[in-house]
Amino acid sequence: MTKETFIRRMKKSKLFLIGGIVFLLIIVLCILSPLYVQHDPLQADLANRLVAPQGFANGLKGFVLGTDAMGRDVLTRMMMGGRYSLAIATLTLIPSAFIGIFLGLIAGYYGGLVEAFIMRFCDIMMAIPGLMLAVCIVAVLGANMPNLILTLTVTSWIVGCRVIRGEVLAIRRAEYVQAARCMGAGNFRIMIKEILPNVVTPAIITESQHFGAIILTEASLGFLGLGIPMPKPTWGTMLSDGRAYITEAPWLVIAPGIILMLTVLACNFLGTGLRDILDPRNKD
Repeated sequence: MTKETFIRRMKKSKLFLIGGIVFLLIIVLCILSPLYVQHDPLQADLANRLVAPQGFANGLKGFVLGTDAMGRDVLTRMMMGGRYSLAIATLTLIPSAFIGIFLGLIAGYYGGLVEAFIMRFCDIMMAIPGLMLAVCIVAVLGANMPNLILTLTVTSWIVGCRVIRGEVLAIRRAEYVQAARCMGAGNFRIMIKEILPNVVTPAIITESQHFGAIILTEASLGFLGLGIPMPKPTWGTMLSDGRAYITEAPWLVIAPGIILMLTVLACNFLGTGLRDILDPRNKD
């Protein structure tokens, strides 16, 4: 696909544009939050406990989205929580994608007992509910950021592995692969030089769609009290803390709930848009 074709399809894909704009906006707001937030996200201020959202009536120095039960600014904590959630999802996606692609290549290329062993292990992992497995691992290892990344990695590589394995099965008998083998290329060279470039596109699509699922799983663990330890905020822990005040201070769950929903929805839009853009059957 040429650069011009990619740009033209990207401009025509409404899902990609909407998802990309929303996702980019959320990332920028979270990353640049230290430049514009006016409150300490960890400092309690009981004098301003459960203050209702003030909007921008007092500018950023006011409580735009209100305060929580400890008097901490909800907007500040939401932006800081977004930095943790996005960082965890990114640091999880990289190793899980590598493991999934690596095992999928090996299973699809070699077949036989190697494929059977890897695929049956995937079946076993898929038979265990991912959230339940994550809860068990965190409960044993302890709730902190490295253990959370490890836990999410363990439960996130399976989908990518199965997708890549299916793609490799479809192309391992292709003529260019056979030609490379006849010219004396080894198995490793064939997998890296001939097969891997042809499975990059489905890998990108799969992982972009899975990014939102990782964020949602991290938020679920935080909601259950197994995320990053307090007082550091994440969207999941903010939802958990706010549920006790949902009737008298609904903004405590509405604000993090909306940004979590928008982030996951934007990731899904991006993945769907990328699938349409990179689909070789797409004739515009």
